[in-house]
Amino acid sequence: MTEKLEIVRGSGNVFRDFGDPNPDLEQTRAMLAAKIIGVLDARELSVRAAESLTGVAASEFSRIRNVKLERFTIDRMITFLGKLDQDVELTVKVQPRRKRMHEAPSRTTTRPPAGRNTPSSGPRAKSPPSAP
Repeated sequence: MTEKLEIVRGSGNVFRDFGDPNPDLEQTRAMLAAKIIGVLDARELSVRAAESLTGVAASEFSRIRNVKLERFTIDRMITFLGKLDQDVELTVKVQPRRKRMHEAPSRTTTRPPAGRNTPSSGPRAKSPPSAP
């Protein structure tokens, strides 16, 4: 018997889809790491050769290759790309966040049908007057 799967459209950022607290930062780090790894692979550079070429410790390139990115800032990774003779162009777009499909819908209050006597359908208690 086959199980029916539900198709869910992602946001375009896997870190956001899985609830990471800093999804945009993590996605940017991952993209920069992929570019660094791509340059190393295209030039067939080992981490030791990359160290000799750039002056960046081989252990740093090893961390990037192993996707241990938490200790890297975006500007540091851009610096690595510069040392690998790469020009980096960033585009920043700031806008209000859109509601995401995976978030719970906002709560709305509805009134029960007229004539039903429920605690929520009665008049609201008045607030006591504020002290002067």
